[in-house]
Amino acid sequence: MARNDQPVDPTDPISDSATPGEQPGFSRRKFLGASGLAAATVAAGTAGLVGLEPLVKGGSTAEADFTPEPDTAGPGSGRRQQSYDIRVDAAEYNRELPVPTHPDNGDEGRYPTKIGNYTKGLPHNDFGEVNLAAYGTLLHALDTGRPADFNAIQLGGSRRLVNPQSGLAFDLEGTDSHQLFVPPLQATSPPVALPPAPALASAEIAGEAVELYWMSLLRDTNFNEYATSPLAAQAIANLNTLTKFKGPKQGGQVTAQTLFRDDLPGATKGPYVSQFFLLPTPFGAQFVDNRVRTYVPGTDYLTNFGDWKTVQNGGSTGLSNTFDTRRYIRNGRDITAFVHVDVLFQAYFNACLILLTPPDPTDPNFGGIGAPFNPGNPYIGNPTQEGFGTFGGPAIKTLMCEVADRALKATWYQKWFVHRRLRPEEYGGLVHLQLTQNRYPGVLHTDILNSPAVAKVFNKYGTYLHPQAFPEGSPIHPSYTAGHATVAGACVTILKAVFDENFVIPNPVVASSNGLSLQPYSDTVLTVGGELNKLASNVATGRHHAGVHWRSDAYWSLRLGQQVAISILRDQRGTYNENFNGYTFTGFDNETITI
Repeated sequence: MARNDQPVDPTDPISDSATPGEQPGFSRRKFLGASGLAAATVAAGTAGLVGLEPLVKGGSTAEADFTPEPDTAGPGSGRRQQSYDIRVDAAEYNRELPVPTHPDNGDEGRYPTKIGNYTKGLPHNDFGEVNLAAYGTLLHALDTGRPADFNAIQLGGSRRLVNPQSGLAFDLEGTDSHQLFVPPLQATSPPVALPPAPALASAEIAGEAVELYWMSLLRDTNFNEYATSPLAAQAIANLNTLTKFKGPKQGGQVTAQTLFRDDLPGATKGPYVSQFFLLPTPFGAQFVDNRVRTYVPGTDYLTNFGDWKTVQNGGSTGLSNTFDTRRYIRNGRDITAFVHVDVLFQAYFNACLILLTPPDPTDPNFGGIGAPFNPGNPYIGNPTQEGFGTFGGPAIKTLMCEVADRALKATWYQKWFVHRRLRPEEYGGLVHLQLTQNRYPGVLHTDILNSPAVAKVFNKYGTYLHPQAFPEGSPIHPSYTAGHATVAGACVTILKAVFDENFVIPNPVVASSNGLSLQPYSDTVLTVGGELNKLASNVATGRHHAGVHWRSDAYWSLRLGQQVAISILRDQRGTYNENFNGYTFTGFDNETITI
């Protein structure tokens, strides 16, 4: 699926394989090289002068000569040159990073009917198998990158594909989205950007699917009831029999404490829900109560084949979620309501406000905890100054939101131009057709076909389709990598970099069983770093509770987002006047990162 077969010019020291959408001889890295940057700078400067000239001189044409005042700011050649040098240094650093390969799992070539790939939104036959001519129009657009070809993609209904051209966008800060790679894969030569998604016939995707079927059955079971729920016990027993399951374990076994969690530092410790999802959020003089408008329990979607097929074609069933009472998050149903409509950096912006705002002793419900900054902050202990536009509140809030859009571009490249992984609801259609019509003999692993979770879904709904929390099912873009999880990885990495991750959260809480109030929690010490990792996990896994993503989507997307944030922090380090020695914090794999 990835396009890595374009020729390399051996005479060009900065040439590399072209990217889909590039014209012959055009290279993303070449565009970012010093000569290209210089040309772009001159062009931009000229355009700027043309735009300003009538205002400065009172004229109406771009022909009048205009001589800018000499640059007198700063020593030597001046501040303008310093600014240029900083930009060029960052561009050259990123240009010289190795170019990773982008392997896919081979399913697109393996199955002529494309059953192993994302096809939702295109026209399908009565079995939900994509029209191959329509799929060809998608591949053609991804291959050429021409806007007109994207406009010519053949759709099956009214829902439009979500922003594939975002995967071709450039950013002017951080490593280019096509060049990012996730440790420890950089140890290979050339480095691998991300591993392929698990293949359609693999035991790993079967294990992930089994987990998703159990998550759908347990949507209305409170997280703090997993240890006593008979249904959760059945899920745990089934997951422990799987040929390949990569969820976190204790003593080699899935337990109630690790069920549906991620193996990140702190994410399996204490309550399932992060403190940053529960504590009230101070918003300047305003106050945000973090109860969510959740959905009525017991309501799932796409459980009959007619609705499922309509949605695969990009149509609508006409159904919509029904809202329940506002509650604090306490189960999978509640968390799906949040991740259905959230602003992508919303959870982390709330966390940022909670961390930044000092507590109010006169109002214990105000929500701020006033966490200290990372010890690397240059204003800690400064006798005359404090941070603001750099290393202070406004800078931190802006930076944390800024990385979200860069993370989206990185993940959208992987989604559309490399992997095109099918969504869990599409896989559920294959499970149903195999178990009812033996349509795909020998394709799906026996772990999913024999799972008691699948049998329970059939007993409940009369089909083997994977029940969805949203009436439209998944979004209209491929599954791997995941937008929510990549943004989570980027935003949480920023927060761990700028705050002291070892700070103990005072007065932690948990939701009551009905979700209408908060109760004190004191069983385990909870730290800022651990609860930020848990917040990223909650959001990423919330999409699994909804049925729209896979475990491996979240695992690698969190780490991709971490690399996006690191590259931006690295680029920004050279812009400061302060004596800044860098930030040190803990990554998602418990590694020490210093920037």
